[in-house]
Parts: sequence; structure tokens; C-alpha cells
Amino acid sequence: MTENRLIELEIKAAYQDDLLQTLNDIIATQQQQIDRLERAYKTIHERVDSLASKSPDDSAIQHELPPHY
Repeated sequence: MTENRLIELEIKAAYQDDLLQTLNDIIATQQQQIDRLERAYKTIHERVDSLASKSPDDSAIQHELPPHY
């Protein structure tokens, strides 16, 4: 191998290492966002369930049409 070819390969390897680290950081950030969204969904779901269980007539609320219909 010529020295220029070796330098080119080292440069490509360095770019690939940088890209891999960048993608890893993005994936870690997205996983944190997913975790936050799952916690928020769970909280909202629990609130909806608790409100539904407090409702005096669940079936009337579920089948009631909005006022614009």
C-alpha cells in the first residue's frame, strides 16, 4: 500500500468513528425522549382512568355526541 492510500483509509476510519459517535448520541437522546413520553402517557392514562371511574354514568359520557353534531 502506498502511504497516500493508508492516509486515506485512516481519514475514512476517523470519519466513520465520528459518525458512529454522533449516531450513538442521537440514539441515546431519542431513548430519553421515548422514556419521557412513556411516563407522560402512563400519567395521562392513569388520570383518564381515574376520571372515568369517578364518573356517575360512564355509558352516557361515552355515547354523548359533541355539541357541533
